Amino acid sequence: MGRIYATPEQLAAWLHAPAPEGAAQMLARASEDVEAALLTAVYAVDAEGDPTEQPVVEALRDAVCAQVEWQIATGDDGTGAMGTWDAVSIGPVSLSGRRSGPPAASGVDLAPRAHRALRRAGLLPGVIW
Repeated sequence: MGRIYATPEQLAAWLHAPAPEGAAQMLARASEDVEAALLTAVYAVDAEGDPTEQPVVEALRDAVCAQVEWQIATGDDGTGAMGTWDAVSIGPVSLSGRRSGPPAASGVDLAPRAHRALRRAGLLPGVIW
């Protein structure tokens, strides 16, 4: 199993609600999604490969929590088997239909808030040469 960048307790704080059942697995899958988007990111790590700078640690935590939040809101279980949207309601916001088109540039469909957390930390975009 790869690195997991957030704990169920951190997810609960992010959601302002108890962590959902299966939170550990959801966080593991979301961490995989975030790592896939960071293929070309450069940041300081320790001997185990964990980030050492607090802003990077926080950005990865926030991105993973945002990814799980998005998966919960869209009904996706993190396996990639779910389409993006199909009558989703979050408070006063309602989305319907399914998005079609090319996959995300990274090959990973990141939640908008996850993408913003990574971009603000300077971890995106990356260029593969």
